[in-house]
Formats: sequence, structure tokens, C-alpha cells
Amino acid sequence: METSLIDSALTKLASVSGIPVAFGGATVDGVVAVTTIAGARTTALNGLSVSPRRGLGGQALIDARPHATSDYGASRRITHDYDRHILGEGIAALLAVPIVVAGRTRGMIYGGSRAPGTVGDRFAASAVAVAARLAHQFAERDARERSSAGPLGGPTAATVPASSLEDVRLAYAELRSISGTIDDPALRARLSSVERRLAALGGMAGDVSDDRLPIRHADSAVSLSRREHDVLGLAAVGLTNADIAVRLGLRESTVKSYLASAMTKLDASTRLQAVSAARPRGLIP
Repeated sequence: METSLIDSALTKLASVSGIPVAFGGATVDGVVAVTTIAGARTTALNGLSVSPRRGLGGQALIDARPHATSDYGASRRITHDYDRHILGEGIAALLAVPIVVAGRTRGMIYGGSRAPGTVGDRFAASAVAVAARLAHQFAERDARERSSAGPLGGPTAATVPASSLEDVRLAYAELRSISGTIDDPALRARLSSVERRLAALGGMAGDVSDDRLPIRHADSAVSLSRREHDVLGLAAVGLTNADIAVRLGLRESTVKSYLASAMTKLDASTRLQAVSAARPRGLIP
């Protein structure tokens, strides 16, 4: 079931995004088994299975967050167990986006370019959105299976969103960091629609529909600017100031400034207190 859902979503993603090479598949016994390949010129990717901590995808599998490299062959941050597959297909830039449910990677979406650099903002944003949508579908299916199993079968459907809450928050933060770099109005509108759904799943009550307006909840006197919201949202999923700066294209000192401003508004002395104060107010997921 998961394999067929991933195959269908990945095939559609490849056709509409224009990415040179797209591939991926479900996680089986802890290993990502590539079952769908689009745009290949060779058979090098056939039969590819990615183990934890091996290659770019193996790191994304363990970390449960996207990883990218601008020059796969020259990268020193990854192992090169799969060079014959990736380089054999002529892939230079590579992005790996995990499909994460309740902290566990259930599949992987890859996008590759044959020229060093990036796979492009359009594909990256679309891949993250597709992964989030698939994760939600998997969680809903899990809930139905547990519910049909009866009281001894585990949590009911009503409890599943809570068990996947951190995954929703991470997906939302990733999507916000990507959408802030995109100028295409049509694509930004599509991403905003996904953001609203993820925000609602995460329990956020503030309005995310207009980037020109501050984040505010009707029952709270506190409001956050868009940058304060994005910085605090990324801090909430465990990113350091340096990581946040890279994600949002800011200086680290600027990130600290936004974080300090949000903490002041929330009467918090630490980032943890700020997150704990913002969530009950519906200001971040």
C-alpha cells in the first residue's frame, strides 16, 4: 500500500516539477527500497536499496529530515557506498526528502540534477509538500488499522495526530523556510495552502495565509512578526541559531535578534520558555 502511494505521488511529482531525475520508495525492514525511477538514462538506479547512515539518503533516513548535496561525487559529508548508482546515472546535485510518521522514516523521495548546484527551489518545495501529504496519508491509514483492531489494538484515530505532532511541526517549519525563498506567486500560493493544513494539524490558531500580516490569535494580545514566527518555529524543532540562519538566508546575529524579540513578547527568558508560551496561544504549531 505505501509503495503504491509513493510510486503514484513520485511519478506525478516528476512530471510536473521538471526535475531531471526522480526516484524513491518505501522503507522495508529499515532499508529504503527504490521502486520508482523517473527520468533515468541508464539502469544504474535499478535495484538500489539504501541502508541507514549510508549515502545521502541513509543520513536523511536516520535524521528524519531532508538532506542535500550540491556535488555528490565530491562531498565529504556522506559515505559513498552508492556511487556506482548515483554517479552511474550522472547525478551531481541530489536531494533526499524522508516521509516521516511518528518519528520513523517510512519512505524517501529523491530528486537529482546532472549539473552541480541545486535541484531547484520548485522541486524542493514540491517534494517536501508531497512527503508531508504522504506522511499524513500513512498516519490516517495507521489510525484506521488501530481503530479496527479494537481497544487492544492501540491508539484510536483521535489520538494519531498527537503521536505525529513533531513530524507535523518539522514539516511545517521546513515548508516555511523553503517558501520564504520562492518568488513565484502561484507556487507560493500552493505552498501557503499546505502550510495552513499543517498549521491546523499542529494546533496552530494564528493566520498564516498572508505573509504581510503578523501572526496573532484572537484570544491573545501577543503577536509575532513573520520572521519571529519562522525563527521560533525552527527553534521549536531543535535547530540551532546557525542552522536557522542557513535555512532562512539570514545572519546568525539577525536570527538571535528575532529570537530575542519573540522571547520579550512572550515574557520568556529562554527559547524553551518561548516555545512553551507560544504553542498554547496558537502562535506556532
